Amino acid sequence: MPQSAWNKKRERQYKHVKASEKSQGRSTRRAEEIAARTVNKERARAGESRTSSRTSTKDISSGRRGGLRSGTGPQGRTREQLYNEARKKNIKGRSSMNKAQLEKAVGRR
Repeated sequence: MPQSAWNKKRERQYKHVKASEKSQGRSTRRAEEIAARTVNKERARAGESRTSSRTSTKDISSGRRGGLRSGTGPQGRTREQLYNEARKKNIKGRSSMNKAQLEKAVGRR
């Protein structure tokens, strides 16, 4: 899936991300998709692409974003992530809730 517009650095980045995703148990197709999206996002942030969306250029880096927005693991989002979402939604009593209660409160709104 590497594209002709990518330079050597982006090719290496693509291979690295793809290998990392495959080592985490993702299918080859899904790993390629994630790697291509990551590389394209980084190209947009660096001004290497002809067009880019506002979210591509204003967003935090892919490495940092992956850690902050992770929640696809077997146990879902962390309590802290759920708490922050509850705070954004102004859910009362969130500070005394456990993870299961936060999931229920955040999910129903």
